Amino acid sequence: MTADLYRLAMAVLQPGYPGTTVPDWMRRALGQGLGGVVLFARNDPRAQVVAQIRAENPAAVVAVDEEGGAVTRFEVANGSSFPGNRALGVVDDVALTERVAREIGRMLARSDVTLDYAPSADVNANPANPVIGIRSFGPDPDLVARHTVAYVNGLQNAGVAACAKHFPGHGDTTTDSHLALPTVHASREELAERDLPPFRAAVAAGVRSIMCGHLLIPALDPGLPATLSRPVLTDLLRGELGFDGMLVTDAIEMQAVAAMFTPGEIAVRSLAAGVDAICAGMVTEEGLYELRDAIVEAVKSGRLAEDRLAEAADRVAALSAWYTAQAPAREIVTSEPDGGDVGLEAARAALTATGSVTLTRPPLVVEVNTRFNQAVDPATVTGITAALTTLLPGTTRVQMEAGGPLPRLGAGLAAKVGLGSSADRRPVVLVVHDAARHPWVRDRIAQAVQERPDVIVVDTGIAADPAGAVHLATHGISRVSAQAAAEWLTS
Repeated sequence: MTADLYRLAMAVLQPGYPGTTVPDWMRRALGQGLGGVVLFARNDPRAQVVAQIRAENPAAVVAVDEEGGAVTRFEVANGSSFPGNRALGVVDDVALTERVAREIGRMLARSDVTLDYAPSADVNANPANPVIGIRSFGPDPDLVARHTVAYVNGLQNAGVAACAKHFPGHGDTTTDSHLALPTVHASREELAERDLPPFRAAVAAGVRSIMCGHLLIPALDPGLPATLSRPVLTDLLRGELGFDGMLVTDAIEMQAVAAMFTPGEIAVRSLAAGVDAICAGMVTEEGLYELRDAIVEAVKSGRLAEDRLAEAADRVAALSAWYTAQAPAREIVTSEPDGGDVGLEAARAALTATGSVTLTRPPLVVEVNTRFNQAVDPATVTGITAALTTLLPGTTRVQMEAGGPLPRLGAGLAAKVGLGSSADRRPVVLVVHDAARHPWVRDRIAQAVQERPDVIVVDTGIAADPAGAVHLATHGISRVSAQAAAEWLTS
């Protein structure tokens, strides 16, 4: 019985690990029944890595955050081949969204990935949201719901399980849950009308997994974040919404919950609340077994019912079994001819512009850098400079630190940036991100327009009202968003 209990406890864990090869201790844990692994860009995720995992446990749930756009793990080096949810919401073509998600599913299927922690089903109701933003399809519940369904269908028709997140909705927050616990100040009625429709729609569409968010929602539970709340996870998600698939936590090392309890305590409380799988984005060998042992001790002491743990392990196994049953679908989609550059098609369609311009000479690109949220891999680049350099060799770049001063863009630009006397006559492209969210970014735009009325402003995030003669919004950070912007600027 004890051995079985330890195996059940291992079955509900989905840890990440450092390095580009699967550590020996992770291999041993997989052989002991570890239920899953989550891969990040640091792991160089690819078919060979997944094969190492499956060699130890063929049924392991291999998960990855591959949202497209700013959050990519497979394509972080050069940027995603897909523009991200906000861009898809701007286009508002559900058939296109489904095609994009299917192509993401094809990419993951080729590497034998079980589960994509996507899509974000959050309604970005607060423009000041520091962590969702362009990861959401938009601020309208109906729009988010229909595109969530399209995304789920596209992924799962490619044989890869989808995961709608961050239940019950991370869109109306001003705090990044990686850093602290956000509070959603909304009534039950407002939650039902605004935040829950995309999750209801995902459940109705047969989504195989849902990720809960580290969110305090006093209208539902005034004492505990959703991850640890039985009223939120069991009563609302299981009972009212009728979800019976695998429920996974957001990463438990995020400060929203890590500041409250130890990892083992978070695991125990979340399982008791109704969670089936514990995502621990980065653990050591010691940390993994501490999680396992905490769960086992909670069962032995009566704090966690063994039946609840067994139910959780069964749901993890059910998702793995679904993935195995989709093998014929994956064989079909991975053998199909290339579906065309649907990501670039979507990125081009998502562009919104005020004014017009055709660059014929290499510009100076001034990147007004804002720090991306911690869901975005730090190596991710906006790519605008690289895309323009491809089309206009000789394009140069100046990078600003967050909150820093602009270089002089009028007379004296040449001396400031050291590009020779011709710099004063160069076109200037000002690349910003989330101007709607950052007053200091809007100030820099206004300063740039005053110094150089011909400055071209490109916003890769949630854009503010256009300022200046030419303003281009990509609504996403990706390789294809940058390429689409460069094409527009030079055509």
